[in-house]
Amino acid sequence: MQYGWIRQGQSKRLEQTALRGKRVSLIGVLEPDVSFDAAYRIGSITSKEYIQIMDRQADLAADLFLLNGLITVIAQDNSSTHTSKAVQLKIPEWERKGLFLFQLPPYCSEMNPIELEWLHLKRDHLSGQMFDSEDNLMWGIEDALHSRYDSFGFDTSYFEFSYT
Repeated sequence: MQYGWIRQGQSKRLEQTALRGKRVSLIGVLEPDVSFDAAYRIGSITSKEYIQIMDRQADLAADLFLLNGLITVIAQDNSSTHTSKAVQLKIPEWERKGLFLFQLPPYCSEMNPIELEWLHLKRDHLSGQMFDSEDNLMWGIEDALHSRYDSFGFDTSYFEFSYT
């Protein structure tokens, strides 16, 4: 909730825009104290798009594994995108590259550190704002991410989906 001053006896109001658009989906990979990689799009992120993101993470993990023998572990929730048949088929390939997925228990979002990041993004950076279009919302999200992670000194990158 945003705080502010209003005249006694009146209620705080935010006028909603007339346009009610599609959802904007955001997915992120957070390496605490180091980096934040994000991807977003209008509409839902599909398994095919999720696989593109994880293929990139697997390539990064392979480089890290070859350089110093460290594996990469990504915690994820039980979203249908994360648990789809297509994703399950890719797991052995990713593991050969040094990328392992840790499946969180159902309904335990508090165990996933990225959920706290989404809370801060919504509460501290986007709360109380109205956006006239999905594009404006995506620009607002990108500005908020830069504001948040640049202040921490994190590397921030954005993944762009390929549609071939």
